[in-house]
Amino acid sequence: MRYTTVIFDLDGTLLNTLEDIRDSVNHILTKYGFPPRTLDQIRMSVGNGSGVLLEKSLPEGRGTPGFDGLLAEYVDWYEHHNCIKTAPYPGVTELLRALAGSEHKLAVVSNKPDANTKDLVRRFFGSCVSVAIGERPGVRRKPAPDSVKAAMEELQSLPFETVYVGDSEVDLKTAHASGIDIVSVGWGYRSPDFLHSLGVKTLALKPAEVLKLV
Repeated sequence: MRYTTVIFDLDGTLLNTLEDIRDSVNHILTKYGFPPRTLDQIRMSVGNGSGVLLEKSLPEGRGTPGFDGLLAEYVDWYEHHNCIKTAPYPGVTELLRALAGSEHKLAVVSNKPDANTKDLVRRFFGSCVSVAIGERPGVRRKPAPDSVKAAMEELQSLPFETVYVGDSEVDLKTAHASGIDIVSVGWGYRSPDFLHSLGVKTLALKPAEVLKLV
């Protein structure tokens, strides 16, 4: 065993949440007369939390009149419509079961709201994942290391024995900021070519490959 602890990103790594996110964003946009966003536009806008997602989705960004109200409405709508099309990527559930069965400690750290993160992890992965942490007031979101360090503290794990698994440039920065190794994945919201352009050294193209790297 190379690592005792594996911390996963959620969106684009464990769960394909993109269509539910798009549909929720477009519900708000079309309700208030803004042009809807395509799946690819949403794909390149996720990863930094709901506020940044909505900022990138509105023509005037945060300068849109009533932005905070629109954001609150989006967060509430998505919380109640986040499991319509969302599902684990093929092979992910088997990966988590295998890691848990080999006594790895598992956590999820996401920029989704904390309650939403915990609900999705519990719903799809049950007892396989011991710790799930999302965005919370007063805690810096990824790529700041705060949530990853909180997960390591809760699991009583040290940086040298911990690896982060994620699909984006945000995850790469998060791992570096946290002082831990990273395995990037090529099945999520960023392409393998894009990840290689960032200097990614360890890349898994399917979940089963993660087992060989951790």
